[in-house]
Amino acid sequence: MSAAPFDDRDGSIWLDGSLIDYRDAKLHVLSHGLHYASAVFEGERLYNGSIFKSQEHTDRLLNSANVVGYEIPYKAEEIEKAKLQVIEAMGLVDGYVRPIAWRGAEMMGVSAQQNTIHLAITAWDWPSYFDPDAKTKGINLALSRWRRPAPDTAPTNSKASGLYQICTMAKHEAEQAGLHDALMLDYRGLVAESTGANIFFVMEDGKLHTPTPDCFLDGITRRTVIDLAKQRGYETVERQIKPEEMANASECFLTGTAVEVTPVGTIGEYKFTPGKICSTLADDYSSLVRTGSVAVAAE
Repeated sequence: MSAAPFDDRDGSIWLDGSLIDYRDAKLHVLSHGLHYASAVFEGERLYNGSIFKSQEHTDRLLNSANVVGYEIPYKAEEIEKAKLQVIEAMGLVDGYVRPIAWRGAEMMGVSAQQNTIHLAITAWDWPSYFDPDAKTKGINLALSRWRRPAPDTAPTNSKASGLYQICTMAKHEAEQAGLHDALMLDYRGLVAESTGANIFFVMEDGKLHTPTPDCFLDGITRRTVIDLAKQRGYETVERQIKPEEMANASECFLTGTAVEVTPVGTIGEYKFTPGKICSTLADDYSSLVRTGSVAVAAE
């Protein structure tokens, strides 16, 4: 990833309806989105000039805004067009696209009914999220002390910025311990997800097991991998998973826009061996996002 700071780069950003110079994309320090986390966003990957499942991301962005109580003042087709304008302006073929919507600064306080809703779309180069060796060896995760909140305490079915504060805290603690990331449990003490990706296990029955997404996002990549697994003849079981059940898993991997399909080597005391199922699904996913299809036969 480029070492240039994200507020000092060449190029263009789409802001509130038009492309502007990258460095001119500013917001006021009293914006509600900064003080009260009233912002929603998406993370999207660009492969060979096309955003993977772009429409699904746009639909989720609009839904996230509705969940947290406001409406983005642009239709889905306008957002789709704006993303293409940004990609062309930045000259990208492979990269990362970040739409974000937030409440402005007309009112300052918890109430913000009169605040203007802003929308910005940016894009940049995006290399591997983890060290390339992780694709074969597997990444190492801490078991975080921070937990995903209950759905009646936070808008857990939205991609809202405020939900990521504990993710940053958990990831920083893991990195300070020399690890790649952290596994977060949910409010019940059950396995939930990593700081920014869903998680799968290959259990003793040979099936894929993944937590039911009832207090965290049912990721777009997650659903894609479940479909790919089905094509391969791998059965996926969605259920509540207790932490101690990780001792019965042979393989473990994360799925997400940033991490794609990444094997896990350890989570705390639990050890896994990156194997055939993870490798196969990682290859299938790579083929799908870059060519639009996967030639597989059920095994």
